[in-house]
Amino acid sequence: MKVLEAITTKKCQEIFHLESLETLGDSFLKYAASQQLFKNYQNDHEGLLSIKKDKIISNATLCKLGCGRKLPGFIRNEPFDPKNWMIPGDNSGNYSLNEEFLSNTRKIYVTGRRKLKEKVVADVVEALIGAYLSTGGEIAGLLFLDWIGIKAEFDNIPYVRHFEVKAERLVNVSYLESLLNYQFRDPSLLVEALTHGSYMLPEVPRCYQRLEFLGDSVLDYLITVYLYKQYPGMSPGLLTDMRSASVNNDCYAQSAVRGGLHKYICHASQKLHKDIAIAVENFNNVSSAPTFGWESETSFPKVLGDVIESLAGAIYVDSGYNKEAVFRSIRPLLEPLITPETIRLHPVRELNELCQKNNFEKSKSVVQRKNGMYSVTEEVVAHGEIFKHTSEAADKKTAKRVASKEVLRALKDTIYRISAERAK
Repeated sequence: MKVLEAITTKKCQEIFHLESLETLGDSFLKYAASQQLFKNYQNDHEGLLSIKKDKIISNATLCKLGCGRKLPGFIRNEPFDPKNWMIPGDNSGNYSLNEEFLSNTRKIYVTGRRKLKEKVVADVVEALIGAYLSTGGEIAGLLFLDWIGIKAEFDNIPYVRHFEVKAERLVNVSYLESLLNYQFRDPSLLVEALTHGSYMLPEVPRCYQRLEFLGDSVLDYLITVYLYKQYPGMSPGLLTDMRSASVNNDCYAQSAVRGGLHKYICHASQKLHKDIAIAVENFNNVSSAPTFGWESETSFPKVLGDVIESLAGAIYVDSGYNKEAVFRSIRPLLEPLITPETIRLHPVRELNELCQKNNFEKSKSVVQRKNGMYSVTEEVVAHGEIFKHTSEAADKKTAKRVASKEVLRALKDTIYRISAERAK
């Protein structure tokens, strides 16, 4: 049943489709590739590792591998039509069948050719990874990766470090171990995880970026698996939305600020110091209630979210590549985790979908930059009214998100008012 789900796209208009399994498979593929590259290329910086990873997991690569295994012929990409159904064993029809070899020993019979987009084939490959993973565990997932043509193993390869660091001189090891509920065998990993690129000392030759590269994929996979298992009856697509709302830099940044980790980042940048101070002050002033990533109206320096990922990477390496140790340590910082009841759509996406559904006229976003600040204006014409809001923030994404959120709020109020008036 899982394989059938994995090869069924939304276009089939069935009660199930591949999206949840694709999300699960995507996270596993990213995790398997990232940890393999991290272990095999221990002298490569994060940029090179990212390039190699992107090449492995790209749609172009997955499509090529999927086509090499003749997967496109099995993909269900259109609604079932009884008129075109070939009844098994029926010889009364006038069918033209071409014989092809699926493997050295197995044949298939082809009725015709069709065109599929590259992304459709890539999505099915990821969904099949998710199908094997969800039914047979990580070993089955790795076996499917090997079959499709991607080599990955979970061997415990030592992480070679050619330098010694007196960690206590640089960070408060005992306090951070208490906060993370994890005791480091090699505290230099903790130092590396908290060292910004501006703070390069002879005794600390690496910044956090390699560990961030690793931790990003580990956390993504752990959270995705947790959500998939915690809410098994969720509708297709909900896992994707929950993962997007949980696994993002803003969500991690808020966790870092709530946990006070921003106080322990080693850096030598006055601008970064100022940006962190402003972000922390704004976050503390806005609300003490938990928010989930994009619900916040505060701009966070990227480093705040990065250190959550780098700490996850440090624990993963230090524990001998133990994912469970990472989740036990990092999860309390991320609490409360998102649920189907608390999830909110991204304001930009929700505004676009509302406008499409109701045929509202949405203008193109107006983006300006002045004195280091971004200004984004969103405008929608609906029910003869103009709904417009301009927001300023240190980064464009936050400004666009907040502007969309305000226009969305005004639109919903108007829609509710009109509906109430019509109901009288």
